[in-house]
Amino acid sequence: MKYVLLGTLSVDWAGKQTERTAKARAKLEKLGIKLESIHYTQGPYDFVDVVDAPDAEVMLAFSVWYAAQGLGRIQSLPAFDSQTFESAVRQASTG
Repeated sequence: MKYVLLGTLSVDWAGKQTERTAKARAKLEKLGIKLESIHYTQGPYDFVDVVDAPDAEVMLAFSVWYAAQGLGRIQSLPAFDSQTFESAVRQASTG
């Protein structure tokens, strides 16, 4: 399942980019989450990533780990492809 991660950086880790990303990548790999893209942003979130995770529990585990490490906070949003969305619309309109 694909997820969009909306993340913030803690003040303590904002200047330690190399160390923070190495820790996060290692944990993603250990949990079987594939990092597909990384985008740094301005505004309420510092980054937006797209990942492919085996299941929601693994994604939750990463989010909890990230916060527990003091790296920042992550919101994970399930991301559906257009075929899945179109199927859901058809199902919602029948019956």
